[in-house]
Amino acid sequence: MTTGDTLHDIELSIGGMTCASCAARVEKKLNRMDGVTATVNYATETAKVSYTGEIAPEDLVATVEATGYSAALPAPPAPPGTEAATEPTEPDEAAAWRQRLFVSTTLTVPVVLLSMIPALQFDNWQWIALTLASPVVVWGALPFHRAAWTNLRHGAATMDTLISVGVIAAYLWSLWALLFTHAGMPGMRMAFDLFPSGDGEAHIYLEVAAAVTTFILAGRYFEARAKRQSGAALRALLDMGAKDVAVLRNGTEARIPIGQLAVGDVFVVRPGEKIATDGVVTSGTSAVDASMLTGESVPVEVAPGDNVVGATVNAGGRLEVRATRIGADTQLAQMARLVTDAQNGKAEVQRLADRVSAVFVPIVIGLSLLTLAGWLLFTDDPVSSAFTAAVAVLIIACPCALGLATPTALLVGTGRGAQLGILIKGPQILESTRRVDTIVLDKTGTVTTGRMSVESVHVADGETETETLHLAGSLEHASEHPIARAVAERAGTLSDVESFENHGGRGVSGVVDGRAVLAGRLSWLRDEWSLTPPESLRRAADDAEAEGRTPVWVAWDGTIRAVVVVSDTVKDTSADAVTELRALGLHPVLLTGDNRRAAESVAAQVGIDEVIAEVLPGDKVAVVERLQREGRVVAMVGDGVNDAAALAQADLGLAMGTGTDVAIEASDLTLVRGDLTSAPDAIRLARATLGTIKGNLFWAFAYNVAALPLAALGLLNPLIAGAAMAFSSVFVVSNSLRLRRFSPR
Repeated sequence: MTTGDTLHDIELSIGGMTCASCAARVEKKLNRMDGVTATVNYATETAKVSYTGEIAPEDLVATVEATGYSAALPAPPAPPGTEAATEPTEPDEAAAWRQRLFVSTTLTVPVVLLSMIPALQFDNWQWIALTLASPVVVWGALPFHRAAWTNLRHGAATMDTLISVGVIAAYLWSLWALLFTHAGMPGMRMAFDLFPSGDGEAHIYLEVAAAVTTFILAGRYFEARAKRQSGAALRALLDMGAKDVAVLRNGTEARIPIGQLAVGDVFVVRPGEKIATDGVVTSGTSAVDASMLTGESVPVEVAPGDNVVGATVNAGGRLEVRATRIGADTQLAQMARLVTDAQNGKAEVQRLADRVSAVFVPIVIGLSLLTLAGWLLFTDDPVSSAFTAAVAVLIIACPCALGLATPTALLVGTGRGAQLGILIKGPQILESTRRVDTIVLDKTGTVTTGRMSVESVHVADGETETETLHLAGSLEHASEHPIARAVAERAGTLSDVESFENHGGRGVSGVVDGRAVLAGRLSWLRDEWSLTPPESLRRAADDAEAEGRTPVWVAWDGTIRAVVVVSDTVKDTSADAVTELRALGLHPVLLTGDNRRAAESVAAQVGIDEVIAEVLPGDKVAVVERLQREGRVVAMVGDGVNDAAALAQADLGLAMGTGTDVAIEASDLTLVRGDLTSAPDAIRLARATLGTIKGNLFWAFAYNVAALPLAALGLLNPLIAGAAMAFSSVFVVSNSLRLRRFSPR
């Protein structure tokens, strides 16, 4: 691959977008550039762009600006060893809309009352209405006029075009009627009709021009407020980190900005303080409150050697922590990045809405002109009736709701998930959660705690437990498997191992103190090394397996001499989690490399009927593929390196946040808490988010399908049309905000 072929990713902030049509235009222009793939999100006002090395970021900005919108590159990161620059204050978009809304409402109310209630109409009332409505039409609707003009200069039409044309048409018709017909006479009277009917040229539409502007300003204001609330969870996540830290250097404690902290620094965390960054406890014991990251309300006890995560709170004693990850590498930063990526992505259902929005405005303008022509050519009604119907068509059509239907639900759903320790990688994952019918659960570290411990050691005649543990522990110390770690920890004093070799989940071999040592499964020792165990050790191993424990066979100098029995503890919440998964219509399957009797014992404890045991790490993918060939839609839950391939193969991969980075990277959903009950919660949240998206889209489509014919037939007053249009966008955003109330069972 040449330098020019190398892909770079960047996120642009896009300004000036007022509807889904705007986002579709920007996205279309960017994607027309050679070597550029872009996704523009109207709700978050960002563009996620992948581009080749031949293109400069400034070219992307220039393309957006040439389309009629503004764009800004992300701020450069702070140099190492310096304090990060203070984040600029996000402009309060809602405040600007609120100001226009307040002034316009104050002026519009008397115009509407005068126009709708004949008893309030005095001589020359219409000129007072004109005086009050003019500032609303000119200044109140200025953002719509400005956007419409900008788009017109670039040969495009958007939602603002419909609003601007409708408001100006109603105002100019009224002005013409006042100046050139008897509508401007002192004794003129006018009544409000729910179903518009023309009254010659005497009918004026100042209340329509003013009220539609005010209704749409109200819609934009509430939409801006709701969008800000939608992103509150992500902003809270980004603001969660500590701002400074007390570092131990040369035996003294000094408080420095968090930006100056380096990997390897030891820092102090006092009771009540936030842990500055990810690290390992070197001194002290305490309870750590991780609820803001994982949703888990019970503090976790930590001691020297335990890992801690930045932004969690020290709820107990004084801790000294050695920093292992800083800045963008921390778990908090990775969570924020995953949430942001998910919110910037697009589900397939949204792409359909975007395609509709891109052509919607020109179609509506065409329908409005056809409506006007149809009324003039085929009816005997006054010109004002034709005009009323045409304006109603312009105003009622709202592609805004289509554009907001998916991204606002994603914004709220993924943000709420982050608060609960559930990270959804992208919107496409939502469809997968709906279709899944089988969930494969890795045993160790998922259903069980994964913290193995040595229960007993059985030795052949003439051997000692001390020597067995020393040889087996020294050998297993070179392995990362949980069982190996348990044996090594129990052994105590260890020797160096030579010629170490891992035999793919079946066992390990090496030379310890000049002795060739083997440790692993009996089948491996028997089939590969032709070794046979003493009967006493076989009986001990059978008894251990019957109780759900795992025997590790140990041989040296060509003879099986001992069996070390290790056990894992089933997590307290695993049985409840399996029950919830069944309630969601999922069939649970336990998958493990352990022996069948131990696996079936664990399965019985948690309520799983189907067990696939004694599976080599490389064969987990084959198990998932076999289930898929049987017609099942498979979800996989795992936490280890050996689960990564299976997680990627599954239709839906769920990684425990307590697992390895490789497994998390390969998954679709990450359960930060490391508790299996997060799995049904994650699936419920994803399904609830998808359901909200579909509900929003149904409303947005149904609203337009039902409203446009009514408007074209003259059965919808433009004033009612404006209110309905504004309500549609507010409804979609408000419906999405209900996801903030999602709670785990």
